[in-house]
Amino acid sequence: MAKKSAPIYNFPHPMDNDTLVGHMGTVKNFMDAWNNREKHPIHPVWMLTGPRGIGKATLAYKLARMVYGNVGDFFIIDQSRNIDKDGKPKPDGKEISVYTVRAMIEKMQLSSMSGAWRVILIDSLDELNKAASNAILKLLEEPPEKTLFLLVVHQLANVLPTLRSRARVEKMHPLSVSELRDLCMRFMPDAEISSEILRLSNGSFGKIADMKRIGGDAIYDELIETLSDAKSTSSDLMTIAKKIAPSPELYSILLDAISYFRLADLYPMATKSIADITNVHLEPEVGIFKILMDIKKCL
Repeated sequence: MAKKSAPIYNFPHPMDNDTLVGHMGTVKNFMDAWNNREKHPIHPVWMLTGPRGIGKATLAYKLARMVYGNVGDFFIIDQSRNIDKDGKPKPDGKEISVYTVRAMIEKMQLSSMSGAWRVILIDSLDELNKAASNAILKLLEEPPEKTLFLLVVHQLANVLPTLRSRARVEKMHPLSVSELRDLCMRFMPDAEISSEILRLSNGSFGKIADMKRIGGDAIYDELIETLSDAKSTSSDLMTIAKKIAPSPELYSILLDAISYFRLADLYPMATKSIADITNVHLEPEVGIFKILMDIKKCL
């Protein structure tokens, strides 16, 4: 019998996603400020912070559409619009250049307003390089009139304190299990979502989506089974490392495995090793294999 192929899941970009689940407190805070802006000017800079995959960008795009209302101007800074010094596309997934920010500022200054609001959405602030962050900081020192900045932030600690001080920070929290199930029913109605997957997601639907899209749940099960097997060899661990290596979205399952085996002392080492794989451009297979060997030695 032919092996049944895994289902293909397509998840909408936050710009095209009309489904927002949770975060009603943040929505209320913004709507109260927006609806009373004639009496009390709305803060021009809103920082939406929280873990990846909980809906920050989805909320940012919903707020942006409401504010500029297809009449004003809408400017987006993200990886897909990243450019180099020559103005050529450079969506390398690493950092957003100062040239991208400068190009946006130039377009904004040339835009015709006609009294309408304009919105600048940055997804995400963490990905701006130092020069790009400074360019945004300079812009925020005297925000243009009737301009709203919506800044998506995954790690608030990575943002310049001077940038944080100029923003209204809205801390968005991980989704509840019921909220995660709601999103799974909407976007993956045919998928089997186990309690283990929900636990591993840590309140992030984005993580569940990544796991299902690239078969991460099956790889995680194989990872735990291999580590638990007293007869598994270094060759078996390298096989797992090769399956994890091509997908940075899966690197966090190494930390999940450490949690599963209650090896908290390995967390700092594994976290640094994962960061090194990403930031220092180490060979992913080798770095992951080393983490797996360290876990195995502790079992």
